Amino acid sequence: MSRPVAPSPEAVLEWASTVQSTSDLILRRLAGEYHEDAWGFDEEFTEAVFPIFEFLYSTWWRVKVEGAANVPGHGRALLVANHSGAIFPFDGAMIATAIQKEHPLPRWVRAMVLNWAFDLPFVSYILRRLGGVAANPANLGRLLNEDQPVMVFPEGQKGFGKGFADRYRLQRFGRGGFIEVALETGSPIVPVAVVGAEEIYPKIGESKPLARAIGSPYVPITPTFPWLGPLGLLPLPSRWRIEFLEPIDLSGYGPGSSEDRSLVFDLTEQVREQIQEALYRGLVKRGPAFL
Repeated sequence: MSRPVAPSPEAVLEWASTVQSTSDLILRRLAGEYHEDAWGFDEEFTEAVFPIFEFLYSTWWRVKVEGAANVPGHGRALLVANHSGAIFPFDGAMIATAIQKEHPLPRWVRAMVLNWAFDLPFVSYILRRLGGVAANPANLGRLLNEDQPVMVFPEGQKGFGKGFADRYRLQRFGRGGFIEVALETGSPIVPVAVVGAEEIYPKIGESKPLARAIGSPYVPITPTFPWLGPLGLLPLPSRWRIEFLEPIDLSGYGPGSSEDRSLVFDLTEQVREQIQEALYRGLVKRGPAFL
């Protein structure tokens, strides 16, 4: 693995200032009134936190984006992406940030989140206000029928918690539940390939005692965590690339097509193969992870 290049002192100071000002705003809001929709999404809260994501996007990870305009500017859309992160799901946050910064018609994107994350009190509060929704077909279908853009990560926990040796090798996409919902709602699918998130927390093992203690499916061991304590939670400054591929139009399939298991399997594999090819392509274009 290449040696990380440390951000400049100015960049670190900018990060600290952004975190401080955003934290102050959040704490003030906790004592007052705020508006959230039926899902718990709080646009004002998201806008307050957004400068932190902008710093990570532009300065810390230096994200490069291709094909942002492939995401529909209005109406329903299902964004299907590879998943990683080991500790925090920054891949979803950077996809949402890319759409805000690079799309001609930026929109807030909802994300399907693993259910166990909502069992963590403070984490649950943050996720809901940033647009996170418990991952299940019913919730996904409702959001798409509301003409929302929604992110899903079919690898689930297997992708999020994969070891460093398996980076950028897509895990199975389950039984294709996201395809069934897309067919039922007539939603276009936009495959998304994220390169860079695999290096922010290189997972080299797991701690089962810690996982049992906090009720988590697993607790990763990385070169910095838990050895450096809270400092070990600081993600490494890898270089990122995000590619939004051409939408897959499902509007031509008739009613009941979601019950065709052969069709669901073929479409699931099509999406998976497109993302895997884009990951290999993105790795070549990015080059070394940190230099």
